[in-house]
Amino acid sequence: MGWMPKVVDVQPRKRFRVWLRYDDGAEGEVDLSHLAGRGVFRAWDQPDAFESVRVGPSGQLTWDAGLELCPDALYLKLTGKTAEQVFPGLKKAGVNA
Repeated sequence: MGWMPKVVDVQPRKRFRVWLRYDDGAEGEVDLSHLAGRGVFRAWDQPDAFESVRVGPSGQLTWDAGLELCPDALYLKLTGKTAEQVFPGLKKAGVNA
């Protein structure tokens, strides 16, 4: 199985974007605006709420409002890689219905 890079730096950007750097050297911005104003992410509507983003103890992105996002999904979005490319041992499971 492959290994998932870890977030080493995060910085908030305007319009609900975050700049991320991973320990494998991948870095860039990810647009999170599709989440803003929806469900629990309404918390970002409060002044300075989105800007409180930081890397949490388990490598997740976390905000003061108690919100967290998985860094693995953000890595795939940032790099355009698939889970199969990052984890070459993954097999697509068949569905038996």
